Amino acid sequence: MSGVKARAHVIMDEDIVKEIDRLVGKKKRSSFISEATKKELKRLKQLSLIKKFKGVWKDEDHPELSGKEGTYKWVRKLRDEDEKVLRKKLA
Repeated sequence: MSGVKARAHVIMDEDIVKEIDRLVGKKKRSSFISEATKKELKRLKQLSLIKKFKGVWKDEDHPELSGKEGTYKWVRKLRDEDEKVLRKKLA
């Protein structure tokens, strides 16, 4: 984000404002709302990308991950390969 501040008049339910004030204090209200908004924007962007790329992954394109233990075997193989490389470097 840019770091440039802008004022925004925001209308919320009174009980929400009271709860924010109770938890973080009136002087930290703006930063709390700003951080909560950043988190929600990130979540909404992620959901948008998930919807955009839905169906892109095809199981048949990744046979190494198929089967009951496919993912486990694939991860184990990667870890074993990494361990071999590390042992060579340490030898």
